[in-house]
Amino acid sequence: MKKFLNEFKQFALRGNVMDMAIGIIIGGAFTGIVTSLTDNFINPVLNVLMGQATYTTADVKLFASAFLAAVVNFIITAFILFCLIKAMNKMLTIGKKKEEPAAPTTKTCPYCKSEIAIEATRCAHCTSELTE
Repeated sequence: MKKFLNEFKQFALRGNVMDMAIGIIIGGAFTGIVTSLTDNFINPVLNVLMGQATYTTADVKLFASAFLAAVVNFIITAFILFCLIKAMNKMLTIGKKKEEPAAPTTKTCPYCKSEIAIEATRCAHCTSELTE
């Protein structure tokens, strides 16, 4: 059972799965913005143009506040997801050793300043003998 849970943890915390989950959640929150836009702005404008409805200033304020609420909901959802992912990434890096930089494989020729192999005794570009 422990092996199964470890495999599930590796699967769930893999980058692709997390990206897909975040995309689905953000997509759902953005759907709220689009729905609010159509319900609160586009449909009322079309109803007025077709002569089917008239709206007061209070109605317009209500529509605008509903749309603003959807936008704020999206921003809060995105911020919470950002914080969760940031915390999760921090937790995943705890206990991991930092990778040491690889040893250099090239050096600069002191005469022509071109890049050459570190073991070279003569520069391939200017043919100078290297004493270093």
